[in-house]
Amino acid sequence: MYLSIRDRPAGAKAAGSRVATTVVLLGVVSLLTDISSEMVTAVLPLYMTAELGLSLLAYGVVDGLYQGVSALVRIFGGYLNDRTNRPKWVAVFGYGISALSRIALVPAHSFAAITGVITADRLGKGFRTAPRDALIADASDPAVLGRAFGVHRTLDTIGAALGPLVAFGLLLLVPAGYSAVFVASFAFALLGVAMLVLFVPDRRTEGKGLPVRRLVTELASPRLRKPLLAAGLLGLFTVSDGFLYLSLQHSGDFAARWFPLMYVGTNVVYLSLAIPLGRLADRVGRARVFLGGHAALLLTYLVAGGSNGGLIATLIALGLLGAYYAATDGVLPALISRRVSADARGSGIAAAQTVVVLARFAVSLAFAGLWEAVGPSSALFLAAAFLMAGIGAASWLLKGIDK
Repeated sequence: MYLSIRDRPAGAKAAGSRVATTVVLLGVVSLLTDISSEMVTAVLPLYMTAELGLSLLAYGVVDGLYQGVSALVRIFGGYLNDRTNRPKWVAVFGYGISALSRIALVPAHSFAAITGVITADRLGKGFRTAPRDALIADASDPAVLGRAFGVHRTLDTIGAALGPLVAFGLLLLVPAGYSAVFVASFAFALLGVAMLVLFVPDRRTEGKGLPVRRLVTELASPRLRKPLLAAGLLGLFTVSDGFLYLSLQHSGDFAARWFPLMYVGTNVVYLSLAIPLGRLADRVGRARVFLGGHAALLLTYLVAGGSNGGLIATLIALGLLGAYYAATDGVLPALISRRVSADARGSGIAAAQTVVVLARFAVSLAFAGLWEAVGPSSALFLAAAFLMAGIGAASWLLKGIDK
């Protein structure tokens, strides 16, 4: 990838086809933060159930909070970004809360304490995501916006792949050393905050923010309404990774034996495709690549549902899932950021992210019941049928949006 030597003054765009230095610096911040967060995610189920003796239901509640709490404050974080016009410092606040939550896990030995810590961590994520993405959009030339988000998501995903490996390495050296994992996680998070404070430019975005009434009007405008509806509709048919991995695990010995590394496998494919698919989105249209990513997810359902748990089927499913994330995770904010005015950019990105997170949270609960009723394979085939219909409806909603 090509990087600019330095960003232009605030409000200006990066020249030509180069990715702005601000984007790369934010990517490094996300890399360090994701190492930290995924270290905790990788050991939390075992820590809660084996070390603390809490029930699987207790972990289920915490996992639900982990998935859904950030949605409650994402729009507020985006609105705060737009009104203050200081996205860096709104992001610092969010990253700081998450960093402090890592060290707070060391003395947290009860369900209530862990729930409080995880809630704080996810609130921090909710505050930081929209201002960070608004900084990326503001620092980037619109012609290479997909590539810029692809570069950021690639660095972010490297951290997500390294986090579980670092955590399991520490536990290998220090059996039951969960406190060591949490302290190391805090250290990585603190490095990320320091990187953000010291090296990311304190640039102001183009917009000046809008009063609440005008902001609601902007978010409900026809330019944004259809992509938000499309994102929410597709989110309703997006089964969580955990269910897909569990389905592969139930199918055979290979997937069960290598279950802990499935997250790493998906992330490796994601980081290898994020930049190429971001570039493709810039050339052929972000809506087309976004829809193509959901077509890859549909194929993932079919492969996982019909799998016998063998090596080939498992690798194909992980590859398709990684391709889905590479084609959607950075492409959606790139698509949304050009559909709203600069005054509401952070809020627009946050609205899209909130819609997707809430939809996925709802479908996780529904899919769990469907799994219990008809079994994993049949549930995935039904999800594939619903997703196919959703892709058709979303294609109609997004028709002509790339022009």
